[in-house]
Amino acid sequence: MVCPRCIKVVTNILTEQQLDILDIQLGKVTVKGIVTEPQQEKLSGLLQQEGFVLIDDRKQQLIAGIKSIIVQAVHHSELDEMRENFSTLLAGKLQKDYHYLSNLFSETEGTTIEQYIIQQKIERVKELLVYNELSLSEISYKLGYSSVAHLSAQFKKVTGLTPSQFKQLKAPGRIPLDKI
Repeated sequence: MVCPRCIKVVTNILTEQQLDILDIQLGKVTVKGIVTEPQQEKLSGLLQQEGFVLIDDRKQQLIAGIKSIIVQAVHHSELDEMRENFSTLLAGKLQKDYHYLSNLFSETEGTTIEQYIIQQKIERVKELLVYNELSLSEISYKLGYSSVAHLSAQFKKVTGLTPSQFKQLKAPGRIPLDKI
């Protein structure tokens, strides 16, 4: 799950299946009681119809947790107000050593956590550029970049375009969050 709308869809599916939701966050659901294997199979099918995957493997759950925390931080928080770096944030929220998380993520996803964060930040920059409500300087600050030059260089490296060129092209190639 990568957005509040996703949480709503999953909540509706779980409620329709008469499962008692204790906690639901981006990428994680906790239900009361035991979910039987037939319930789990039905739930998995219903979730797949909506484009979700039920993950029961611990390592895959960690990967989903890492992605969820990063998406939440980049797309639904203010990075300029973030008091800790991503490694501390991930280790704290997932109660695992960051080096373990980093190695697991790299092995499983074929990219580093740092590169995933950069991809998410660039997608957020694209979104903010399309909205045209903030200047590049404000976007840079909001996403925790040290300077506009740093943001622009990273943007060009990832997209092949400068932020100004991207803005002129009217947002080609935005990648949906759940596809990153």
